[in-house]
Amino acid sequence: MLKSVLQPSALRTSVPRTIGRLLLGAFLLLAGISHLTVSRVAFRAQVPPWLPLDTDFVVVASGIVEITLGLALVLLARRRVLVGLVVAVFFLLILPGNISQLVTQTDSFGLNSDLSRGIRLLFQPILVIWALWSTGAWKAIRASRSPG
Repeated sequence: MLKSVLQPSALRTSVPRTIGRLLLGAFLLLAGISHLTVSRVAFRAQVPPWLPLDTDFVVVASGIVEITLGLALVLLARRRVLVGLVVAVFFLLILPGNISQLVTQTDSFGLNSDLSRGIRLLFQPILVIWALWSTGAWKAIRASRSPG
């Protein structure tokens, strides 16, 4: 069942999904590059204080992961379902950082109120849905569960 979801996709995809996948890839590439350059200090605010790793290491590593995932979304169209699943999981894995920023009331990226940090937190599920929809992962998972 899940094995069929992870196979290379020879199925055609819609133009809106392709555009969505490419935009998400570009978004991740830019975010990853900014982790390593202009926004490196700002991203430190999203590393939870309870995480037992060096904060700068987490920012750099997550930036490298974002660049890799962005490139995969743009370049690996035949593996888009698998890439979409990995991107969705990545967005779930960084959710504690966004929650931590809200709970610790850490200002960064112009998020200087609980309301603004809370609103940003609401965008995380949208990113997960975007990754699953634009890559066809959501559709592939549903198809693998249906009989026949």
